[in-house]
Amino acid sequence: MSKPVVIDVHNLTRRFGDLIAVNDVTFSVSEGEIFAFLGPNGSGKSTTIRMLCGILAPTSGGGSVLGYDIARQSERIKQGIGYMSQRFALYEDLTVRENLEFYASVYNVPSSVRKARLAELTAMAGLTGREGQLAGQLSGGWKQRLALGCAIVHNPQLLFLDEPTAGVDPVSRQEFWTMIYELAREGRTIFVTTHYLDEAEHANRIGMIHDGILRALASPAELKHSLQGQLFKVVCAKPFDAVAFLDGTPGIYYVALQGNDVHTLVDMDTLPAEEIARRLVARGISVSEVRQVEPTLEDVFINLIGRPGNGGIKVA
Repeated sequence: MSKPVVIDVHNLTRRFGDLIAVNDVTFSVSEGEIFAFLGPNGSGKSTTIRMLCGILAPTSGGGSVLGYDIARQSERIKQGIGYMSQRFALYEDLTVRENLEFYASVYNVPSSVRKARLAELTAMAGLTGREGQLAGQLSGGWKQRLALGCAIVHNPQLLFLDEPTAGVDPVSRQEFWTMIYELAREGRTIFVTTHYLDEAEHANRIGMIHDGILRALASPAELKHSLQGQLFKVVCAKPFDAVAFLDGTPGIYYVALQGNDVHTLVDMDTLPAEEIARRLVARGISVSEVRQVEPTLEDVFINLIGRPGNGGIKVA
């Protein structure tokens, strides 16, 4: 039995003058799903999430969140969701507890349960013993935890996180995602925007957006298996020169650096793997290894945005 749809948008478009920030986007998110909206800065992620939260009206197209129309019932949507922006939205001159109390009053958390709820959120965020500390004195990771607590103080079943880990250290990012998993296990639906490919791996499904266009929509595994051709890792002495030389070669769908190695997606009927090494060596680039590897999300994304006219990957 399929789960209820909590986000459903069709042909969603937002223009700012001549700029099309979000271009004819269609997708849905089911109850209990962790859905990652993945794309570089300026790709349309935050504009989309602002429309879904009822903060920004679409230019055309439309949809619903929690059954409410995003254009006509924005106040109903705001009451039923949790929203955490990339700027944390904390009052830095208030203490940890005062921030939680403020958001509890904004969301009309009943006074009969407020004390227990704030204690629960303080413990969840690992801030027990820091209740009297000013939010402005917290590190980025602790601010992130507090902001999440403020966003869910009213116990919403749908949570929007807009690049919540931007500028946060890797350890804090991992700890934050542990908290997200726990919220999802409790049955909440999570919609998160990110430009971190490793974070998108945590999602049930990923929407890849670039230049306002939804290029792909599938699970991480489906995206990786959708690549046309075979992916090879090339270990060589001059990786930058190798990328420049191989780029545009017939039979190569794309080539890019990953660390110190070269990843290249190859049409094996046109260009056998051994031919790659032969051509590089003939170019004066010594090669120590050419090995077939499993694709990463980085390979998928670079392939999508690097091939003009690519229509994207949409998996039902």
